[in-house]
Amino acid sequence: MNNPILAIDIGSTKICAIIGKIRDGIIEISGHGVAKSQGIKKGTITNIELASKAIKVAVDDARRVAGINLTRATISISGAYTKSINSTGVVNIPNQEISLTEINRVMQTALYNANIPNEFEVLHVLPYKFKIDEQDFIEDPNGMNASRMEVDTHIIMTAKSNIGNLKKAVHAAGIEIDKVVLSGYASALAVMSESDKTRGVAVIDLGGHTSNLIIHVGNSIQYNDFLSVGSNHITNDLSIVLHTPLDSAEELKITRGSLLNNSNGEVDVPIIGDEDNLNTISLDTVHNVIYFRMEETLSILANSLERSGLVDQLGAGIILTGGMTKIEGTRELAQALMPNIPVRIGHPENATTVADNLNASEFSTAIGLIYHESGRHTEYELEGSKNMLHSKDYQATESLQDITMNNITKPKISVSMPSFTDEKESSNELFKDLSQEPKKDPNNPLQNFMQWASKIF
Repeated sequence: MNNPILAIDIGSTKICAIIGKIRDGIIEISGHGVAKSQGIKKGTITNIELASKAIKVAVDDARRVAGINLTRATISISGAYTKSINSTGVVNIPNQEISLTEINRVMQTALYNANIPNEFEVLHVLPYKFKIDEQDFIEDPNGMNASRMEVDTHIIMTAKSNIGNLKKAVHAAGIEIDKVVLSGYASALAVMSESDKTRGVAVIDLGGHTSNLIIHVGNSIQYNDFLSVGSNHITNDLSIVLHTPLDSAEELKITRGSLLNNSNGEVDVPIIGDEDNLNTISLDTVHNVIYFRMEETLSILANSLERSGLVDQLGAGIILTGGMTKIEGTRELAQALMPNIPVRIGHPENATTVADNLNASEFSTAIGLIYHESGRHTEYELEGSKNMLHSKDYQATESLQDITMNNITKPKISVSMPSFTDEKESSNELFKDLSQEPKKDPNNPLQNFMQWASKIF
């Protein structure tokens, strides 16, 4: 895909806008802009006007650097107020050959069978297992012969109010929305390799105010979770314990924060309400504050990982990404808390940028949005608009939702769709027969009436 893409990562700490395109499998980033988040807390919009201003600042900077005035964007949405369920769809294959139409139809059936609450809106329908006839674990059913196909899907949805406010903030910044992608899903796309996907991998995105967990096993995501804790909570903890302003606590975290170096040194920090004096504190205290918060965060995520029931399928282990991974010793602590699973830090790959720091972990979500828009998403996917995306040619096939809904009757079991070709041929044959009828004799009204009545009865 050679067309420029505008991706906007809307986080609680920063708004990141990136303009780039895919060329020969490499992302070429031509412009980017970063603005401090306003009107966003714990992943949700709290002030539409302030959020839109921050989005506009980031987008304008990206446009200026790239020299391209894009007005449509793919945006991220936080895992806050999201909900996930699994659903199964089964269809018959009238022509005994599976095409994109049948794959679309079985996924639409799984979506129809799902119990979607009225206050929620679907973000992604991701198929993680296909089955045709009695053959299980089909990677890609496209082109195969079968009389029956079944799919297991992971459906991710979010509260309508949440996505509605996000869209309002983006529109207020003068941007039209192409797609809305779960931030954790986007981050995973940026750091996962094809080998990781095949072997099974968990991606933990440790952000500023939130953390996201994505587990990719089989053909797609099978589990996702959200935690409203991030690196800014460490900053708040330091500020409270050391009685120092937030700016000073943030700087201390970045420059002296470590989970490995339990130093006996000291450092001077400003005191809240006392601009003339400094407070001398032990680096051991700084270490303990950071360690306790990080241990709590990773422990909660480790418990969520256990609840997924998929730990035994994580052949590629765990990938940590996001700005919180910049704290020295994050990987080592995670490995100690999850000793039986290999843990590594993940960075966006295959990207050439105008600024070297865009390859850092905190930009994984923005890079992943470009991957998703360029077709590097899951092999098959129903997006929020119910259109199917196909990764091979990134071509949205015709949505069969309305047709599916009209032909499915409960109980929710295998459905058989009518052959549109046969319907069309039958219709053409009907009109052909009528056109070959002998012409009516205007002078014989009785004959005309009998011919008309025979067609009705």
